[in-house]
Amino acid sequence: MSDDDTINPADRGKLIAAEYVLGVLGADERREVERRLAQDPALASEVAFWEERLGVLADAVTPVTPPQHTWSRIEAAIPAAAAARPTSLWQSLTFWRSFGIASATLATASIAAFAYFGFAPAARPPLMATLAGSRGQPNFVAAVTATGDSLVVVPATLLTNDPRAIELWLILPNQRPRSLGLIQPGEPIRLTIPPDLAGRLTADATLAVSLEPPGGSPTGQPTGPVIASGKLTSL
Repeated sequence: MSDDDTINPADRGKLIAAEYVLGVLGADERREVERRLAQDPALASEVAFWEERLGVLADAVTPVTPPQHTWSRIEAAIPAAAAARPTSLWQSLTFWRSFGIASATLATASIAAFAYFGFAPAARPPLMATLAGSRGQPNFVAAVTATGDSLVVVPATLLTNDPRAIELWLILPNQRPRSLGLIQPGEPIRLTIPPDLAGRLTADATLAVSLEPPGGSPTGQPTGPVIASGKLTSL
């Protein structure tokens, strides 16, 4: 599935492992990865990393329950032989029931962006947040880099025709929001964390996104509606 020539070989390996965990590879690509897993400890380690570290994101998303007849039809269409094959966490039907279609799309984009921006297993647990809207739908995923000096934000495809700016805020307990910068509606971005805030992005911090006038808030505080928010979580 990965065909971006701008990704270097080291990052491509991370991306393939992530796509395998998500179950988005084609049948031939998946068989090739499974063949390599028995012979490539580095690839096996990457697969284990993504399964362990990112599985917790499902717990942060409000379940989206479709009508039961939808799942009955899907299950009836799955051949018995296919149902008997071992499946990973990210291929589990039960998992996707709780995670929802919207979060699946966002997770795919998130994995690709995190791999592209150089995320790798770190000595300390990474900090991540799922920023959800008022109805619980995941609109953004954010992660603090291992160095702690920048933040990768992966937005869902939304508000592409809205002229207002999308601004990210850090909210610490008992303090006023601090702007972390503007983000684009349909592409991942890496934001530099101001030096005075770099050590303060901890598991008790909240990230929020608001709609602001073009160029960002004129007051240094949110002036428009907050469209998503979520707490940082140590994975």
